[in-house]
Amino acid sequence: MLTEKPNSNTLHLHQMSALEIVETMNSEDATISQAVRGAQQKIASAVELITERLEKGGRLFYVGAGTSGRMGVLDASECPPTFGTLPDMVQGIMAGGEKAMTDAVEGAEDDFSAGEDTMRNKKVVDRDVVVGIAASGTTPFVLAAVEYGRRKGAATVGLACNSPSLLLENVDVPIGVLVGPEVLAGSTRLKAGTAQKMVLNMLSTATMVLLGKVYQNRMVDVQSTNKKLERRALEMVFELGEVSMENAALLLQESGNHVKTAVVMAKLGINSDSAKKLLEAESGHLGRIL
Repeated sequence: MLTEKPNSNTLHLHQMSALEIVETMNSEDATISQAVRGAQQKIASAVELITERLEKGGRLFYVGAGTSGRMGVLDASECPPTFGTLPDMVQGIMAGGEKAMTDAVEGAEDDFSAGEDTMRNKKVVDRDVVVGIAASGTTPFVLAAVEYGRRKGAATVGLACNSPSLLLENVDVPIGVLVGPEVLAGSTRLKAGTAQKMVLNMLSTATMVLLGKVYQNRMVDVQSTNKKLERRALEMVFELGEVSMENAALLLQESGNHVKTAVVMAKLGINSDSAKKLLEAESGHLGRIL
């Protein structure tokens, strides 16, 4: 596999100075965005598919092992605070369970039956989406999870750094990002992991934009769970609602600390209940109302 081959540019890695190692890694990393660019059309198709299913009340499952699984869990965990999603809308599933997030679980990625059992326990249905993430494209746990999803009618997406591969050959939307051999042969936490993070950023962010969880380029469904986010919410109401900071604070309070509601109240001069009804009628799309 391409991700397992020795990199001809780093055969003398063990003889390099600290600066030479850093420069070499930076040079290799510079090629990742080009590899992702080559998959843009497939990534966009995946976004459209995910959006369609989530609009119908479906869920998005990222499934992976090792670094690939951790990338999925990371992206999923960021969705509730960033976009105000319910915790079960986007879920990261890791071979070996939560323990595997910090410790290697021997044989977890090779357990085909565990991949199927995990998805069965999640009660995957036809309005869901299963995104299998595997740098090799051959991880049994991931292949089993994707196959179970397909049997249940769920939409399937594959993200791999080897093509052709079993994963990419057995999904509705195959995303192959060919980053080439790693600086450290076979260490797919490097270029492959970075590429996966870039693609997952695109999948979740673009989907949430299409679902109406973004207005202009602002995260208007943000959950104010700390002082920084409270300040961000206040500034959004101030700027988007075109009111004073004092009024923005009052509107946020009256809206139950919900940015979109406060902005609609400010722009249309209506109360919280009326603003919430408008948002509900437009499926939360602030842009349609304004």
